[in-house]
Amino acid sequence: MSYDRVRETDPAAADALLAERERQNDTLAMIASENHVSEAVLQAQRSELTNKYAEGYPGARYYGGCEHADTIEQLAIDRAQDLWGADHVNVQPHSGTQANMAVYLSMLDPGDRILSLELEDGGHLSHGHPANFTGQTYEVEQYQVDPETGYIDYEGLRDRAEAFDPDIVVSGYSAYPREVEWERIQAAADAADAYHLADIAHITGLVAAGVHSSPVGVVDFVTGSTHKTIRAGRGGIIMCDEEYADSIDSSVFPGAQGGPLMHNIAGKAVGFAEALEPEFRTYAERVVANAETLADRLQEHGFSLVSGGTDNHLVLVDLRDSHPDTTGKEAEEALEEVGVVLNANTVPGETRSAFNPSGIRIGTPALTTRGFGERAIREVTDLIARVVDAPDDEETKTEASVRVDELTDEFPLYG
Repeated sequence: MSYDRVRETDPAAADALLAERERQNDTLAMIASENHVSEAVLQAQRSELTNKYAEGYPGARYYGGCEHADTIEQLAIDRAQDLWGADHVNVQPHSGTQANMAVYLSMLDPGDRILSLELEDGGHLSHGHPANFTGQTYEVEQYQVDPETGYIDYEGLRDRAEAFDPDIVVSGYSAYPREVEWERIQAAADAADAYHLADIAHITGLVAAGVHSSPVGVVDFVTGSTHKTIRAGRGGIIMCDEEYADSIDSSVFPGAQGGPLMHNIAGKAVGFAEALEPEFRTYAERVVANAETLADRLQEHGFSLVSGGTDNHLVLVDLRDSHPDTTGKEAEEALEEVGVVLNANTVPGETRSAFNPSGIRIGTPALTTRGFGERAIREVTDLIARVVDAPDDEETKTEASVRVDELTDEFPLYG
């Protein structure tokens, strides 16, 4: 992709865009919520659909000239239904958070009750954090993981649901390394006569590929992101039974947002087409296998992992046992210096702040997209261990940086 036209108009912006391209190529992206889309998805997202307003839905728009926008959106819907098996799909949410907002708007009144996982245990801001609109609009209570095992405390969740009497129970998480037992959470929601929203933002691709159990057909509403493990255009998605279709659609538009970002929906359509190919299941299986390799190797280096390992695309490291004097933020910054990009993260029983927590979250989707297999993942894990062991040692960081450069050359991004 050339930025020549951008440079003619805005050299500073062109410099930043080129620098970002180089940064992505020259670093190892291990933030669990990030991935690298294909050049086909990039091309779709920069299409002329960025010029088109298409308020409404296919066949029922508020503007003229939407025939091709209708085609693109319907392709995205049809392919999403094939991927996840949902009765009804809305592909217009701009993000996973706005997908969640639409579900709340359609089913809840201000002051209604949400039961969701504690943020430090792996939940998400849009599930009820007081800084988020959810915490400001609804009454929120939260359940936890078992402090001994790091797994969801399903019995505690059910007890909390029966005592709190929520209107909706939220499952699906942003920093939970284990497979989710949707049926057990559904049973807790049923016991409280509550709706159940499963937010699969992180695992959309793993669910689509069949390497993680699916909540579709089990819960009332499924939301997700379309740019993480599914590698499609950036945005959100909502899936539900047909009985909720009209309510969900009207909550997305006009309830939560205006005109859809049709160029992003084009990216979703193209990415979903790629995910329907047999090669995508191979990719998803490799994401999980790489995460398991990462987890095993970290433990060989003496790191403590929340829940003792992983079933999905991420591991959550609790540094308090192995590196009590190193915070997650210090580890993140030291690793970014050498070209390994991940994020500091809270851990269950967090004793520090969310701004400088005790853990780091490490994911494998983006490296797997670049072609990393077991050998390369083990080597990256060794680099992570060496840097976190000695975050202030310049010689160690220099050696790690050189090896990262070699690995990015071995596994180039976009050719």
